[in-house]
Amino acid sequence: MSGEAMPGPAPDEPGWRYPPGLSEMLVAAVRIEFRAAVLVIDPADPVFGGVPCLVGTCRRAARVHELCSAHFQRWAALGRPEKSAWVQAADAAVRGDGRVKSCAVPGCGFGRNSTGLCVMHIKAWRRAGGPETESWIGSGVVAVSSARYGICRLAGCELWAAKTGLCVSHAQRWRQAGRPDVEAFVAAHAATPAHCETIDLLILPPRLRLEVQYALQQRHDEQKAPLIPKHARHAINVLAASGMVSLLEYPEERWRERVNSLPGMRRKASGPFLSYARRQVENLLYGTGWEVEFDRDVWRLKNLGIEDCGRATLRFGAIGQDQFKTLAKRWVRWRLSAGSSLSNADIGLRALIRFTEFLARAEPGIERLGQLSRAVLERYLADIASQSEYRRQRAIGQLGIFLTDVRRHRWDETLPADVVFYREDIPRRAKQLPRALAEYVMAQLEDPANLDRWTEPAYRLITLILMRCGLRINDATRVMFECIVHDADGAPYLRYTNHKMKREALVPIDEELEHDIRDQQRRVLERWPGGVPVLFPRKLKNIHGRQPMRGDTYRQVLDLWLERCQVRDANGAAVHLTPHQWRHTLGTRLINRDVPQEVVRRILDHDSHEMTAHYARLHDTTIRRHWEAARKVNIGGEQVVLDPDGPLAEAAWAKQRVGRASQALPNGYCSLPVVKTCPHANSCLTCPMFVTTAEFLPQHRRQRTEVLQIIAAAEARGQQRLVEMNRQVLTNLENIITSLDEDADENDARGQIADAS
Repeated sequence: MSGEAMPGPAPDEPGWRYPPGLSEMLVAAVRIEFRAAVLVIDPADPVFGGVPCLVGTCRRAARVHELCSAHFQRWAALGRPEKSAWVQAADAAVRGDGRVKSCAVPGCGFGRNSTGLCVMHIKAWRRAGGPETESWIGSGVVAVSSARYGICRLAGCELWAAKTGLCVSHAQRWRQAGRPDVEAFVAAHAATPAHCETIDLLILPPRLRLEVQYALQQRHDEQKAPLIPKHARHAINVLAASGMVSLLEYPEERWRERVNSLPGMRRKASGPFLSYARRQVENLLYGTGWEVEFDRDVWRLKNLGIEDCGRATLRFGAIGQDQFKTLAKRWVRWRLSAGSSLSNADIGLRALIRFTEFLARAEPGIERLGQLSRAVLERYLADIASQSEYRRQRAIGQLGIFLTDVRRHRWDETLPADVVFYREDIPRRAKQLPRALAEYVMAQLEDPANLDRWTEPAYRLITLILMRCGLRINDATRVMFECIVHDADGAPYLRYTNHKMKREALVPIDEELEHDIRDQQRRVLERWPGGVPVLFPRKLKNIHGRQPMRGDTYRQVLDLWLERCQVRDANGAAVHLTPHQWRHTLGTRLINRDVPQEVVRRILDHDSHEMTAHYARLHDTTIRRHWEAARKVNIGGEQVVLDPDGPLAEAAWAKQRVGRASQALPNGYCSLPVVKTCPHANSCLTCPMFVTTAEFLPQHRRQRTEVLQIIAAAEARGQQRLVEMNRQVLTNLENIITSLDEDADENDARGQIADAS
């Protein structure tokens, strides 16, 4: 069956019928406590109830601002005074707890309205011009005869009843419930405690009622996300107004459109539960797993055991060619089964959709892989040539992987051998510098006053982890509850899972961050005393605290925090950043502080040195800073001065970098322009273009010893020419060593003075 197909014709076509066997499945699945037409909700129920209202002895579940709906409305009507003091003084009784009072007119048994009069006497009072109520009543207003009216059928109510057998107030509640059977309504009211909410299913036809009961039972058993009874009642009213007899009457897309088009549809309140209910019933009828989902055009990831991934479906409907669609499903299923991430599988699917859309537009006759050719691929390359290098690289690379996998697994042996992409077909993305944040911006972000502007301590802690540890956002939000370990010296480390590399990793942290993590653990245990597996549980739809916060949630609150802090760049423009930029910033900072690249690789948990080398590209600034600060001398021991701010500074630096690369010397650098040929045949210590620094002092001293040995041996043999040549080298070495030693002594003296101060 296809992803959108349902059993039998659609309801607007002749012959649609209720799915055979579904009623029996529902009867067998729905437990007795969910079979009632009116479900009475225990306020302490973890899914339909909630924590108790803050007001005194009120036993209702809190819904808004830790108050039940009735007390919240009363508190809001008073202008939302200071809550703790108001809660202490508030009356726990609310409207609906006590008996409805009768009209103030003597002898009238109808329920009173806000004016103290019943509806009938309010009309008479208005016709009289709306005088003072008490004087108007005392003027001799006559009540209607009670002979025409009985007593309200609800237990405990002594007001007059109208045609429905209910008083005006209870008749209004009956209408709000969808006008169910009065007898059932009365029985349900008698069995419902005043402090309990209800979910009334009386207005639904029997089969549809059973389907909704099953969905409510499933929601209760999963205990993942709460469902406010009022929202369930909205959904039930929508279903009753739709005229449906089953949630499965329409294909899902058409069903959703039909429901959303109904008048009075409260989409936010009832839409999610209606979609959930339909899928639960469909899963009961057809089952779950690859056997069910594979043939669908829309894969529901939850039915495949893929949850909390940021999306609910994978869609194949845009692929118009049947064979391509089947192969695409097979390819995606294999990638997911082999351990590929959902995002990678989705990227490949999108690339394949893009290619099949090109075929449908430019090559409509191609329906199978065997009809492809290299010429078709070349036309496709031309079709996407105007797109960015990034998009082209993904489109071509993923399509090439698909073709390769088809050949490897022999999914279609008719695929021609020349249908392949070559290396030159895939554009090379220009290497970019890390997107590190400027120190001017980081100073604002790290300002304790700005960090304290986070409204949630958990978000503040995630920010510190991103800044100081360089984690990816999805790794940071999914840190486990027990995440701190210590080494033999007692130094703390943060243990986390590197989801990209699929392994655990450790990163050193300071005592301050360890203290903040301990505080977060205490806050989590206050809400979930039984303990939870994650350090940052999701706030909503997370009854037991097992689900971690999503990275997208943090990204949304990050934008709000930046607005509150008014972070600006050097030009005064508002700063917008991504959490990953803190990882780039940490890597760049470490490199520029001369931290060895291998150490940076381990801190960031890179899989290769090439990844860390991305940050080392900024290391030129560090090397140049040391090069500019170092004392450079020539062969005569004379200092070589370069103004770092001078007009030739950049050119000199570039020349020095080229010299390092092209003239590998053991004891200094060559300052000869690269376009010239060296006339000294590697006799650098007699070369006027030779420059050296104190870092090469050990080599110079070692060479001086070797030169002295050569001179002594040459004098013994009477080789005066050799002695003269090496005496010049020795003189230059003595000048260099003396000058560089003086520079080292000055640096030591300055260091001692700084330590003393």
